[in-house]
Amino acid sequence: MITRDDVDQAARRTAGLIRRTPVLAADANGVQGEVWFKCEFMQHTGTFKARGALNRIMASKERGELRADVGVVVASGGNAGLANAYAAAQLGVPATVFVPEAAPAVKVAKLKAIGATVVQGGAEYAAAYQAAVARAEETGAVYCHAYDQPEIAAGAGTVGTELLEQVPDVDTILVAVGGGGLMAGVAAAVEGSAKVVAVEPATAPTLHAALAAGEPVDVAVSGVAADSLGARRIGDIGFSVALRCGVESVLVTDEQIVAARSALWNDYRIVVEHGAAAAYAALASGAYVPREDERVAVILCGANTDPATL
Repeated sequence: MITRDDVDQAARRTAGLIRRTPVLAADANGVQGEVWFKCEFMQHTGTFKARGALNRIMASKERGELRADVGVVVASGGNAGLANAYAAAQLGVPATVFVPEAAPAVKVAKLKAIGATVVQGGAEYAAAYQAAVARAEETGAVYCHAYDQPEIAAGAGTVGTELLEQVPDVDTILVAVGGGGLMAGVAAAVEGSAKVVAVEPATAPTLHAALAAGEPVDVAVSGVAADSLGARRIGDIGFSVALRCGVESVLVTDEQIVAARSALWNDYRIVVEHGAAAAYAALASGAYVPREDERVAVILCGANTDPATL
């Protein structure tokens, strides 16, 4: 469980190391209400995950847990690996990243360019996760979870506190969900100030299934956004914060995600990955329909993609 206090502490810890990403007012295009894009794809490494990674690794260093010889270990479809490799490099320690075989080549290449040791294998994130945990236990490296650690989620939540400063009267924030770290952090950051709507691919509905079952459950994972929203189940932190804050889930199809990604490029020249486009797909497809006077912010959370596929 995390709260606004945890997010505020993360903001203080990472001050000066994180980019304050801009917000962009969307054009009037038939969607009700005012719409803003939080351009978090402009963050270090092209994803919001740099926030949580820096918070986690810096906190570990403060506690004396971070060793210069073995550094950090992370399992990732790509983005968490990039973020933790970047954060580790800032602190001068090594990073080992386990990725599934399906990880996009563009992300693997970036990992190696940052200086991370990349271990690739397994069909899904779950296999990479098991291998990474084993490596951390063997070596004493700090394990950085892709989404289900308090410091990771709290760091991600600084997106929410920034957004409240930039659009103080925002009513609703749309957040793409895989494992739920970003959703948990944002919901904790804006609790009592704005509503959070989780947007999930219909082919990987981790929170949706958990809310229906009353607890986190495994789901089948597939689809165009599986490289970044491919967790098999919602994290415990994400689920508990979603219950506490009344986060609702809406589902979008692969076709709607692809269309939203194309629209962001065609209408705004914004290049994002499919996982980030999922949040906008909820609006563009009508999966989420705001009130006439509702002020909605869409977090565009990552841009580690191949522009040639647009």
